[in-house]
Amino acid sequence: MSKIRKNDDVIVIAGKDKGRRGTVVRVLADDRIIVESVNMVKRHTKPNPTRGVAGGIVEKEAPIHVSNVALFNPVTKKGDRIGYRTLEDGRKVRFFKSNNEVLDS
Repeated sequence: MSKIRKNDDVIVIAGKDKGRRGTVVRVLADDRIIVESVNMVKRHTKPNPTRGVAGGIVEKEAPIHVSNVALFNPVTKKGDRIGYRTLEDGRKVRFFKSNNEVLDS
């Protein structure tokens, strides 16, 4: 069970985009994630008529390591650490360590 999942709201805590917020678009296997509008890179692509791809300079999101982001806590308006807790009904949920608020509903 990963601490950061798809559609989580995260804030970048290290690197060139420090302080920027975004939503997790994809979680990759090697502890990296792709965050919407964060860590943008320019990719020079050749045209491929069989695929219908036009050539040119494409700007896209590059992966960022999960250690460089933190989940955004809307109550404290800051990045926060995550813990796990088992509820009375047996569900395992994530919670913010600063205010013990359950993240998963």
